[in-house]
Amino acid sequence: MNEPDRPLWLAKPQLSDEAAAQMLNFLQELLIGFENAFYDQLHRHYANRGPSPRTPRPYEPSDPDADPF
Repeated sequence: MNEPDRPLWLAKPQLSDEAAAQMLNFLQELLIGFENAFYDQLHRHYANRGPSPRTPRPYEPSDPDADPF
């Protein structure tokens, strides 16, 4: 059985409020740029790998007319 990924722990630097906001903006722009540059590959990877064991399957009632609750 696979163990869950351990959380990444980084030392938290002392940042001013403005520096923290600038860092957040930088990281968001970096992520958006990465996703845009590699969208085709990322989309193909996730489409081909099938459902993840961590992702719960949606509820599928055996009787389509049955109340799901």
